[in-house]
Amino acid sequence: MKFFRKTSLFVLSFAIGGLMLYGCEEPDTEDPTVTSPVNTPDWAYNATIYEVNTRQYTEEGTFEAFSEHIPRLKEMGIDILWFMPIHPIGEEGRKDDYVGDQRPDGEVLGSYYSIKDFFGVNPEFGDEEDFQDVVDKAHEHGMYVILDLVANHTSWDNYLMDERPELYSTDEDGEFYYPRDTDWDDVVQLDYDNPETREYMKEVMEYWVAEFNIDGYRADVADYVPTDFWNAARERLDAIKPVFMLAEAETPEHHEAAFDMSYAWDLMHAKNELGQGEITAEEYRERYDENFDEFPDHAYRMQMTSNHDENTWDASAVERFGDATKTMAVLKSTIQGMPLVYNGQEVGLDRNLEFFYKDEIYWDFDSPFMDFYTTLLHLNRDNSALHNGLHGAPLEWVETNYPDEVIAFTREHEDGSKIFSVINISDEELSVELHSEQIAGEYTEIFSDESESFTATETLDLDAYGYYVFEGS
Repeated sequence: MKFFRKTSLFVLSFAIGGLMLYGCEEPDTEDPTVTSPVNTPDWAYNATIYEVNTRQYTEEGTFEAFSEHIPRLKEMGIDILWFMPIHPIGEEGRKDDYVGDQRPDGEVLGSYYSIKDFFGVNPEFGDEEDFQDVVDKAHEHGMYVILDLVANHTSWDNYLMDERPELYSTDEDGEFYYPRDTDWDDVVQLDYDNPETREYMKEVMEYWVAEFNIDGYRADVADYVPTDFWNAARERLDAIKPVFMLAEAETPEHHEAAFDMSYAWDLMHAKNELGQGEITAEEYRERYDENFDEFPDHAYRMQMTSNHDENTWDASAVERFGDATKTMAVLKSTIQGMPLVYNGQEVGLDRNLEFFYKDEIYWDFDSPFMDFYTTLLHLNRDNSALHNGLHGAPLEWVETNYPDEVIAFTREHEDGSKIFSVINISDEELSVELHSEQIAGEYTEIFSDESESFTATETLDLDAYGYYVFEGS
């Protein structure tokens, strides 16, 4: 009955698809025309993204409680809210790993990525009406909502195991199994060699777009699912409304027809190594150039210093970078790509959040990180040079007398918008000499609001892990 109910609702929504703009606010700036094989929605060209861990976000851990933060996030400069999976979590074989020295108090709540019902809402977070209210409120504030989609596997007690076992992979003995080369023993592998599996998951994706007006998906472990499935699913979704698709992968072919944005995984790892003194600024520049050379120019790349995986299984950005935390945030926010903020970073989250237990974020809105992120995100939204994909400007490195310690670059848009970043990734004060015609011009430093005039040769004094971001026009 659940499968039939979903299908009938989708048909109704598709019939009125021409009306499905749903009154979302338009961006404040006009989107330039850009050619891309992917039908990226107009509103994404200057967007920033924020990851929401509903369980840990508030004491209540509900959609209703989270919704109180939407005006704050909008004011901070966030455009896309990416919700970690919102579906009921499997009970069979729940994992109970923990990141501290001892098992946390409280009930084992399980992994969001062990899905018991793709058409349901986790009752811990609220119900369907509560989720719809969050989507509607985000849209009222000119924001957009994408859902984490776990297309590769389900929980062992998903109703499909009894009702449609043919959708799952089996081994040579006819036994179901969890994804190969992982320790994800709380989930069972779906079979994408079966056309019925593909059709089922496409209908799941259509359901949340058509019935709840979400704006797209973040595809969990996108490489584990065939690219031709994603291509076909994107075509189906775009028939309902323009959607935004983010791949948890770093695969150029994903950008041919399916995905607007992918993870810049290697560049996040490079930032980790850079901030911890394991590679030089020159080595980072080489990694950056190699990474971007692999991808088409229209591809949006998600730039980050943290996310739920990095925070949980490694460490928070503050713990990894220490005094260089803001330094690395400046870097991720001014290089090419869309900056991600993982919830709590805007108040200096300095610890792992438990993954399988309740572990609330404590919000300190007097944190200096609040104004810091607001400044960066508004620059990213408003300055054309920092816009996404082909909408933004290419990056040009600037030569300095400290090639191993300093990263300096400009980005200049054809409309005249420009940024010039100078970043000291060392723990020493430096007097940095810069030589490039690219830097000549009139600027305002975004954090101090001071005006500066530069010629092609300049000297700037930078504190240990210091940075400047100059905005020109």
